[in-house]
Amino acid sequence: MTDLPDRLSLDPRSPFHDAALLERGIGIRFNDQERTNVEEYCISEGWIRVAAGRSLDRRGRPMTMKINGKVVPYFLDAQDAVDPPAA
Repeated sequence: MTDLPDRLSLDPRSPFHDAALLERGIGIRFNDQERTNVEEYCISEGWIRVAAGRSLDRRGRPMTMKINGKVVPYFLDAQDAVDPPAA
């Protein structure tokens, strides 16, 4: 299980949700910057979804906006092994 899926979502109602992968921890580099507020990503189409402020839709879920760019997901534990935290 070293490959990350092409598309992954935090929303448990989404068909692209995978709880086992999310428990392991996934980081996202978007346009060469770390992003911690990503709700969903797609590598092949090159976009991420992030919350649009504090706005909610009519079902009470956060409003999101799609941003296009270069998406590079990685496992957090693999990143920690490569770059140990500075003490």
